[in-house]
Amino acid sequence: MENLILHPDCADGPIHSASAALEATFTGCRATFKLEGDISAIKVPKRDDPERTDNLWKTTCFEIFWQPDGGSYYREFNLSPSTRWAAYDFDDFRESMRDAPAESVAITCTRDAGQLVLEADIASELPVPSDVALNAIVEDEQGNIQFWALAFPEGKPEFHSETCRQLRVEKG
Repeated sequence: MENLILHPDCADGPIHSASAALEATFTGCRATFKLEGDISAIKVPKRDDPERTDNLWKTTCFEIFWQPDGGSYYREFNLSPSTRWAAYDFDDFRESMRDAPAESVAITCTRDAGQLVLEADIASELPVPSDVALNAIVEDEQGNIQFWALAFPEGKPEFHSETCRQLRVEKG
């Protein structure tokens, strides 16, 4: 698991650590995200039908940004503990956003008082080699938001920045 860091502008909250792991698979990728802390003090979307849904990032959610070598194109996945998901393609930094193809996204989420673990199996064309970002957005019960990532650019939290894409994925 890779340790995620809290954005320096975010206040401490009920989550004291976040981590993530990703591996390329024959059909796409498998990702695991883990939050540790007082899980009862964060907003966790209730389990729902596993379907494509926009605006998942407005509350507790996990993200993957996948950028293949050789250009500015990238794909974004939003993964909710509710089992809902979203996938978007961009031609460049926040340009030409559109729904991305995904054959399937299977999410499981388990939690107890001290830990929340989300696992996702994503079937989607994901070329390698690529640079990947793994991120977490955590909303507490008071509506405060924490942003977690492998790295951040200077300034406000910006998950679309190439600076966040610190995980190198090569052919297996």
